[in-house]
Order: sequence, then structure tokens, then C-alpha cells
Amino acid sequence: MNPPSPQPILGIDIGGSGIKGAPVDVVNGTLLTERYRIPTPAGARPADVAEVVARIARHFDWDAPIGVGFPAAVLDGVVKTASNIHRSWLGVDAPRLFSEATGCPVTVLNDADAAGLAEMRFGAGRGRRGTVFIITIGTGLGTALFVDGHLVPNTELGHIEIRGKEAEKRASDAIRKRKELIWKAWAKRFNEYLHTLEKLFWPSLFILGGGASKKAEKFLPYLSVQAEVVPAQLRNEAGIVGAALGG
Repeated sequence: MNPPSPQPILGIDIGGSGIKGAPVDVVNGTLLTERYRIPTPAGARPADVAEVVARIARHFDWDAPIGVGFPAAVLDGVVKTASNIHRSWLGVDAPRLFSEATGCPVTVLNDADAAGLAEMRFGAGRGRRGTVFIITIGTGLGTALFVDGHLVPNTELGHIEIRGKEAEKRASDAIRKRKELIWKAWAKRFNEYLHTLEKLFWPSLFILGGGASKKAEKFLPYLSVQAEVVPAQLRNEAGIVGAALGG
């Protein structure tokens, strides 16, 4: 007799502009329905974000485990950083907050780590050994570091300093849009960021995800690191799928 398949898990990806969720088949890494998206509430305070997470759970009439990808370093469920969210998140037990809001068991992990788990299991990193970086390019720069398939959690390397600024203040997709940079000009900034990571870690592969990855053909030709650079395969679904895997 074949063992029963794992039950679907509701994956929720909390981003700077939107909070998205969908039930996930964790065996195949696929969404079981269209994702449901709600704009991230202004200020992104704990109670407001928890209410949006609860709305997404209610939308799917959910009463089973939930996995949440969260834009911060998360250690044993406790939020340790607050770069693109309200500072009142610092020290919050996020799984407890979301569980109280939804009535479901909840697991919380860093959002870039979630996207990385999805890409390493089902996407561009599948079967790859050595050192692999997944970089999510969006409101900030999220990083997930894998060594021989094992996650090194909470790297948060979008905050390393380049030219006196945090890297994500120079090379995120939000900065590209805010400064109205053409792709070639933005790619020069992002290329400098990749070179910095390469000098520190010497990865064999960079996988680029997040919103900018949908336009990869516009900037990949301008990147000059020695490592292989490829767009993420799961694109905007990676965060939801990986959050479910983390759950």
C-alpha cells in the first residue's frame, strides 16, 4: 500500500507591496488554485499584517497548517530585523501571532529562504551542489544561501554595504523604479553587488527571483560574474511554494 500523500499547506508570502497566498501541493511544488493577493497594509504593523493573513486563510476556508514567508530574519519564530516592515515587529513571536489570527498551526521563515527552498527543490537549483545563492529582487534584495543543498538561514545579505549604502538601497527593483533607471544602468549597480558576493563566497550559481526576474533578458547580458547566473523558474510563485515547504 502506498503511503498517503502529505496534505496541502497554505503558503503565504508577505512582501513589501502585497501579501499573497495559495494552497500548495508540497509533493509537486504546484499551486492548487490561483493565488489570492491583498495589498500590504500601510506601515506593515503586526496587527494589520496578521489581519491580512487571516483574510487570506478565510478566503480559502482554511483549517490546516500554514507556512508564511516573512521579510525579516526569523530565529525560532521570533522576528529579529525590521528593514522593510514596522519596527514594532522586533521581538514578536510571529507564528503565535498568525496562529491566533487564523486558528491554524503556523510556521514562519525568512521570505528569501522560502523562495530558495522552492527553487532548490523544484526550480533552477534542483540537483545543484556546491554554493548556490538565490537572490530575490523586489522592494529589497533578499538572499538565500545553500551549500550542497543545505540552507544557511537568515543571511540577509541585501544589507551589506556598497559605496557607503546598503546594497538594496542601490540595486533593488524598487530603487530602479524610483530613480527611473534604464535596465543597463541598473544592471551596472546589480552587477557590482553580485561581484561583492562572489568575492566573499565564490558561489557556482546565482538564481535571480522576485519581480525583476520576469525581465531577466533585459539585464542578464550586462552581468559579468564568473558564476553561472540564471532566472528563477518558479518566479513569483516561489515564495508561496517555499513558505508551504517551510510549514
